[in-house]
Amino acid sequence: MWRFRRIATHYLNPIVSRFAGRLPGLGVVTHTGRKSGRVYRTPINVFRQKDEYVFLLTYGADAQWVKNVVAAGSCSVETRGRVVELVEPVVVADPELRPAPAAARLVEGRLIGVTQYLRMRVAESA
Repeated sequence: MWRFRRIATHYLNPIVSRFAGRLPGLGVVTHTGRKSGRVYRTPINVFRQKDEYVFLLTYGADAQWVKNVVAAGSCSVETRGRVVELVEPVVVADPELRPAPAAARLVEGRLIGVTQYLRMRVAESA
């Protein structure tokens, strides 16, 4: 799995990032590195549920972007052509991936073996 993660991070993510922010079920998370202070953009599976967003953790909670978001307590996500500010990240262990649509549960859960997601609340406007 680590080999695929490395390939995805260096080669696939830059390509997918170009269109992920406009497609349903995909988004681009913008977060700041907790050690470097550098701003990163990471494509991810994302689904909206009322005033929350759910990110399926394909590489688990140990992925650097997840650690960065949890440490910061916030991030932004570009999805369906708009940018949303999010707060209060919570990693949830749920082998059923209940908040995700059926197709995502099938692919991510059953075929890939994803068992966690990150849930975040939409930040209130200032």
